[in-house]
Amino acid sequence: MPTILQMLGWRLFFYANEGCEPMHVHARKGEMECKFWLLPDEYEIRPAFVRGLGPRDLREIRKLIFDHFDYIAERWQTFQQERENG
Repeated sequence: MPTILQMLGWRLFFYANEGCEPMHVHARKGEMECKFWLLPDEYEIRPAFVRGLGPRDLREIRKLIFDHFDYIAERWQTFQQERENG
């Protein structure tokens, strides 16, 4: 479960055992956790699940993901290539 970014108390990461799911990122801060699908063709994100986040926290993590969208997408591609090549 590599951490790809830590900022504002959030840890953004990928899980290595999620099979063939579309591009996404997990985020955790304290007891709060969420997962967002990344849609590069639309430059959009959509929540897959959100646990324990209030409206302010949700705005904060959405902004963090959008501000680092290209970086997260690049890291996803690299992570998947490394998994495939073993």
